[in-house]
Amino acid sequence: MTCSSCEAKVKSSLLMVPNVTVVEVSRESQTAIISMDKHIALSMFQNVLDKKYTIEVTDHNETAEQAKNWLKTYKPIVLIFFYISGIALIAAVNQGVFSWMYGMNVFMAGFFLTFSLFNMLDLKGFAASYAMSDIVAKKWSSWGYVYAFVELALSIAFLTGYNPILTNSITLVVMAVSLIGVLQSVLNKRKIKCACLGAVFNLPMSTVTIIEDGLMIAMSGIMLITAL
Repeated sequence: MTCSSCEAKVKSSLLMVPNVTVVEVSRESQTAIISMDKHIALSMFQNVLDKKYTIEVTDHNETAEQAKNWLKTYKPIVLIFFYISGIALIAAVNQGVFSWMYGMNVFMAGFFLTFSLFNMLDLKGFAASYAMSDIVAKKWSSWGYVYAFVELALSIAFLTGYNPILTNSITLVVMAVSLIGVLQSVLNKRKIKCACLGAVFNLPMSTVTIIEDGLMIAMSGIMLITAL
């Protein structure tokens, strides 16, 4: 920045970024102190500036901030994963001889039970969110309502060991269809809400959702092959 006009232009540009509250710009020190409601990636600031300006971070770790922001966003799903994984591991160990199959059954039961619980807390909100990504719910809006009860039924089936071939076959199909919708949304970079935990948590659709669905598909596939 070489003049007061440059200084004003940079300040107004940075203030245009969503969630920025205050910007202090100094052409003497060639700095911009930015206050924000939540972490904003450096690339977003660079995008709003004229190409002749380059913005760099001087007093904080951008990678650490991004990791912190990611953990804050996905904290609910991360905690649920570790809680259920811990319970599944304990259940597998308590079989006398460590049983991966039993542990996976408990894991699947726990995940489906948790999902159905949160989805039913606001069934209408979940159905609306689910219809934004799921390929079946887009054509049949009632599928979102039915899906929450399918999750509950699958959780009971896994927990009781009911007909493993049928249970895992249904799981494989349901989760594969769900994954197709998730992949389409993520690959098209659509900024939509993930419906995995219903309308209670505001989780964005991302690769985390893909990993979550992929893991459940892999487990149900392994258990199905073993049961055949």
